[in-house]
Amino acid sequence: MDIQSIKVAVIGTGYWGKNLVRNFNNLGMLHAVCDIDKAALERFSNEYPHATTALNPIEIFNNPEIKAVAIATPAETHANLVRECLLAGKDVYVEKPLCLSEDEGEELNLLARERDRILMVGHLLWYHPAIMKLKEMINQGELGKILYIYSNRLNLGKLRREENVLWSFAPHDISVILGLLNETPERVLAQGGNYLHQKIADVTISALDFPSGVQAHLFVSWLHPIKEQKLVIVGENKMAVFDDTAPWEEKLQLFPHTITWEERIPIAHKADAELVKLEEDEPLRLECLHFGECVQTRQTPRTDGEEALRVLKVLKACQTAMECGESITLDQKVPRQKTDHFVHETAIIDQDVEIGKDSKIWHFSHILPGSRLGEQVNVGQNAVIGPNVSIGAGCKIQNNVSIYEGVTLEDNVFCGPSMVFTNVINPRAHVSRKHEFKPTLVKVGATIGANATIVCGHTLGSYCMIGAGSIVTKDVPDYALFIGSPAEHNGWMCACGERLPENLTCTVCGSAYRQNGETLEPKR
Repeated sequence: MDIQSIKVAVIGTGYWGKNLVRNFNNLGMLHAVCDIDKAALERFSNEYPHATTALNPIEIFNNPEIKAVAIATPAETHANLVRECLLAGKDVYVEKPLCLSEDEGEELNLLARERDRILMVGHLLWYHPAIMKLKEMINQGELGKILYIYSNRLNLGKLRREENVLWSFAPHDISVILGLLNETPERVLAQGGNYLHQKIADVTISALDFPSGVQAHLFVSWLHPIKEQKLVIVGENKMAVFDDTAPWEEKLQLFPHTITWEERIPIAHKADAELVKLEEDEPLRLECLHFGECVQTRQTPRTDGEEALRVLKVLKACQTAMECGESITLDQKVPRQKTDHFVHETAIIDQDVEIGKDSKIWHFSHILPGSRLGEQVNVGQNAVIGPNVSIGAGCKIQNNVSIYEGVTLEDNVFCGPSMVFTNVINPRAHVSRKHEFKPTLVKVGATIGANATIVCGHTLGSYCMIGAGSIVTKDVPDYALFIGSPAEHNGWMCACGERLPENLTCTVCGSAYRQNGETLEPKR
């Protein structure tokens, strides 16, 4: 398998990103490095002269040579970067967590499936030989019935301000516990202590109750005098201890302790530890290698987006439990069933609304009753649609747009940010004129620029284009360019979005048109 043919770009070269750069380079896969820090890029350019550098991720998205991207930026940037990579047709490896919202996680997994892209999340412990060996022993019944699990992930630093210690330290251990038990907790309880910042937990303790009766406890802290990374699994036959700070030959140990009952009193019988032999290898190298193999063979990663979504749901429940001081019950349908559209948790969708397959409704938008949205419609932030509005398939409604009753959009209409539709000619606050709405029809493929205003009662023709800030006060012919206040005819536009020259043949796509009276039509 020639993974060296795979060209990987690493976005983010900080605390952990530099290790990804090193490993992808050693595997012969490193093609580009992206970071906003010019000094860091210069250092990496000197160390890896064969790799290109970029200050802006857009350069990575637009580079057709790059087929795969590894993301190691702050957690709050993960969702947007993963989304842009997938939309650009790249396979993606992203450090944990996948994102900070379950809905975003659902949307990213859906997008990866739609685009047939690899989506892998950096849950590093699943590539540690000790964890893989533990999974094998549990599956073979060597430990017997699992009774309980606890993990400690403690250190002094690295202190963060973009996320608390639960989100920074616990994802690895939650991922391992869910995978070892092959089940999802039905209830969680968590407590946290904020010592350095009143809103950011520095220490958390979480308890997970599983349907099988197993309990797990997680203790994470970045205010601890010594480094400790330990996972303990207690089984009926044997107990296992994974100590990631121990020398390699002592990292995984089994304790065949037994409990007997004498006169109804449990008596513990200790036994000597058994060292489990492991093949020594760097887990991150194995993780990067696995990503390369998945990109090449199209196999599902061991830690794919769905696995990350399960971890994300448990993290979110722990966070909620910590904030409210009560135990939280989880929905056991994890991963969630695939939905055919995405609605952000802050959006409001009223009754009697139809949303087409693969459409997306983003932050703080409101869809009112009786509205119908076709397939693959994208509604940006803070938009209002309805009531009783029809939106065709493939339309793009940008941020801060209101589409009121009386407005109809056919397929593939683009509404630029903060553009305005009206539906009454002579409004008064104290006079109801709902019976006087004047219809506005925007025909297929039309584009309306940012901050433009469309006065009601007019038709915007197919593939017309309205310039940014223009005010439309009359009908617009098919393919016409209208600009100004009031907007006037200022040329013709091709369906591809390019302005047509005098001969009406597009210089970009080659489409030819002819004038028919006051409008334009394609040549047959």
